[in-house]
Amino acid sequence: MTIKEKFKIKADSLNAEVKDILKEHGSKKIGEVTLSQIYSGMRGMTGLVTETSLLDPQEGIRFRGYSIPEIQQKLPKAPGCSEPLPEGLFYLMLLGELPNEIDVHELTANWQRRSHVPNYVFDAIEALPVSSHPMTQFVVAIMALQTESQFAKKYAEGLNKKDYWEAVFDDSMNLIARLPRVAAYIYRRKYKNGEHIQPNGLLDWAGNFAHMLGYKNDTFHELMRLYMTIHADHEGGNVSAHTTHLVGSALSDPYLSFAAGMNGLAGPLHGLANQEVIKWILEMREELDTELPTQEQIVAYVKKTLNDGKVVPGYGHAVLRKTDPRFTAQMEFGKKHLPDDSLVKTVWNIYEAVPPVLQSLGKIKNPWPNVDAHSGALLVHFGLVEYEFYTVLFGVSRSLGVLASLCWDRALGYSLERPKSVTTESVKQWLEGKGEIWGE
Repeated sequence: MTIKEKFKIKADSLNAEVKDILKEHGSKKIGEVTLSQIYSGMRGMTGLVTETSLLDPQEGIRFRGYSIPEIQQKLPKAPGCSEPLPEGLFYLMLLGELPNEIDVHELTANWQRRSHVPNYVFDAIEALPVSSHPMTQFVVAIMALQTESQFAKKYAEGLNKKDYWEAVFDDSMNLIARLPRVAAYIYRRKYKNGEHIQPNGLLDWAGNFAHMLGYKNDTFHELMRLYMTIHADHEGGNVSAHTTHLVGSALSDPYLSFAAGMNGLAGPLHGLANQEVIKWILEMREELDTELPTQEQIVAYVKKTLNDGKVVPGYGHAVLRKTDPRFTAQMEFGKKHLPDDSLVKTVWNIYEAVPPVLQSLGKIKNPWPNVDAHSGALLVHFGLVEYEFYTVLFGVSRSLGVLASLCWDRALGYSLERPKSVTTESVKQWLEGKGEIWGE
């Protein structure tokens, strides 16, 4: 039985279950919406269903119920390696069950068969100035790939809504398969004089990506497997996941939906943050004229940053109220493979120094590091110092989660997302008791 057939069985079962739940409990409320939530990015409002992962404020991200340490232990690995294969996480997110080695091997082979990128996609990239931000080139390439969309083609021919999921599934699988080739092409074009490296069909998805980037170090291949796994999903409310879901709800195909999500990921408050972290650390080291600042020096520099009205990048999270488990996973990787690296040590010293400073302000709900606080330092160690490219790495990984979710959106027949909005004037009238502001 193929992964596609297994998914169909799972989808039919959950579809029936959801219908029963709504029939019996559809009128029950989930939470209460406050005026402050309406004005602050809908923070804390429960308004989405995302099957693939759940973010707990204390536990951190759980993929289908499994924590990051659990998936590191339970997911299949490449021969002789210790980090999980991203293929296994995609399988888990899509089907809700742990794969075995055969399942993962078959998924790797499936993506290899789908991985051919048409030449006109590379032509579209080449039409841009080399100076273009890597994320700009990445999104343009995704949009060029959109001509390959099976969903767009079949919908135009008259596709039964019960079959939407199948075309979305095929588009999603094709897109995931091709993204490493596209991303590596952009990297080699912009930073390596256009000296491109052909894919190696014997390697796993993340290992092949590392190979095409030009990195032969086995430990870097391991880092890519870890990176692609822990950045894959973060429930549905973050900008890239929500945007992909929102655009997909209009029945835009997976290429259009994912491209929209990547435009959100490129924002400084989302995926671009990992670039900002490494920039801040390097500026601190330059200003202090040392490769390994002491905790006292770090504390002073953090206070200066805050006094200048800036934030300390990589610290704080909209939901988490503890150290991000993704940070911890990367820290453990660093301690195992590169314990003497000065930049990595600086990240650990910042981890010791920053939270007490932020806690002393009394206004910070989460003074702990998030995933972005560590990833750049590991990449720099292996020579990937092109910070603007880090968000593309994030984007390749995030495809696994948001496209698995998009398959579920169409399988479950989720509606067009269209929340009600209000004006401040209508809010004022409502507060004065002069009318209702909640409409259809």
